[in-house]
Amino acid sequence: MKYAWRTASAAFLLLGAAACSEGGTGDAPSKAASGAFDKDPFPSTYEPYPSNPVLLQNATVYDGIGGVFENYDVLLRDGDIIQIGADLEPGEGIEVIDASDKFVTPGIIDNHSHLGVYPSPGVSAHSDGNEISGPVTAEVWAEHGAWPQDPGFVRALAGGVTSMQILPGSANLFGGRGVTVKNVPSRTVQGMKFPDAPYTLKMACGENPKRVYGYGGGRFPGGAPYSRMGNVAGYRSSWIEAQEYKRKWEKWEDEGGDPPSRNLELDTLKGVLDGDILVHMHCYRADEMAQIIDMSKEFGYKVTSFHHAVESYKIADKLAEEDICSAMWADWWGFKMEAYDGIRENIPLVHNAGACAIVHSDSDIGVQRLNQEAAKALADGNRAGLDISKADAWTWLSANPAKSLGIFDHTGSLEAGKDADVVVWSGDPFSVYSQAEKVYIDGVLMFDRNNPDLNPVTDFELGQPGEGDTK
Repeated sequence: MKYAWRTASAAFLLLGAAACSEGGTGDAPSKAASGAFDKDPFPSTYEPYPSNPVLLQNATVYDGIGGVFENYDVLLRDGDIIQIGADLEPGEGIEVIDASDKFVTPGIIDNHSHLGVYPSPGVSAHSDGNEISGPVTAEVWAEHGAWPQDPGFVRALAGGVTSMQILPGSANLFGGRGVTVKNVPSRTVQGMKFPDAPYTLKMACGENPKRVYGYGGGRFPGGAPYSRMGNVAGYRSSWIEAQEYKRKWEKWEDEGGDPPSRNLELDTLKGVLDGDILVHMHCYRADEMAQIIDMSKEFGYKVTSFHHAVESYKIADKLAEEDICSAMWADWWGFKMEAYDGIRENIPLVHNAGACAIVHSDSDIGVQRLNQEAAKALADGNRAGLDISKADAWTWLSANPAKSLGIFDHTGSLEAGKDADVVVWSGDPFSVYSQAEKVYIDGVLMFDRNNPDLNPVTDFELGQPGEGDTK
């Protein structure tokens, strides 16, 4: 499962994994949509930093797909996981790290982050997560507002987060495209973009879009929603336009002639209808999720994941049947009416029903300790009588978010051939006393708690030039 760019020589020297490089200069091949325009005009330029082979020995290993192994080894080489097993031979030239009494897991994947689009410091000049010029802004892309100098990326790395989805906010019915990134230092977002990861579309239901455009001020009368009824009508009107746009392009493909006029908003919606773009939808209430599922069937697309989803437990069987993930908090609830009926057993109940449960952050603070969020949910489930193991609970942090982002073929579990996105924990990662000691991304040591000189520092964190310095 190697990427084509893995065969290219590294374009940058690794200076303790701390230099903010672009991650590579290789040009990813762009794809044309309908043969008329570039479907990927901002391609990933990510290339792994140079790495050396590493053997992590004698650890307790969670493989990310429900397995737990005592006194196991994990071999990383050429950016990949080569093998996991007991008593692996290190071979010549392989660095051996004694992981006795430590735990090794796949890297955490946060499938709901606003790092970069709401960076630190949190001032209005940095607020680029919501385009509130109208309720339908499917034409905007989160990557065009994401700032790779956000110190939050480094904080997340220290919490074991190796990949994440950066999303627009939830002010809109259609908020725009999300982007999946590797959590590596880079000069540009393109240098962070996860190669071959599909684009996503952020949608939102419920209170947020209706309060931004309706009772919260009514700044956009005429076509803007003032109610949940207006929300659904707005979705359906946009999907009708997208279906017609898709038909025009299909007719052009069959008959030729002049291609239809481009529309950036409808390009994205057509991408969803074509199955190329994955829908991630902010939605709290169970009844609304059920209606959104019906609407997706009306227009022939699939909801990949509901986010926040505090009432998923009420329809967990339906989510399992429809193969839809729920990205949830462990214990956030009650901060608005649609979040009022949340329960602490939400995540484990969704898991217990056979549905795809995910622990997400939606927070620059929460992303730093997602392992603890999973631990809280696991404890609540066990207290409720649900027999869920720690190894199964780790799927909420790696395999399931990877599946929701369309990258599970590459990452999310410790399996031979997958990306060497790996975390070494000081102890049981479900303990509040444990920390991520070493974080590898594509086999490169990107964070070492015991060697701060290796760890990334963004230019912004370096501060302003001192008095007398040249500006």
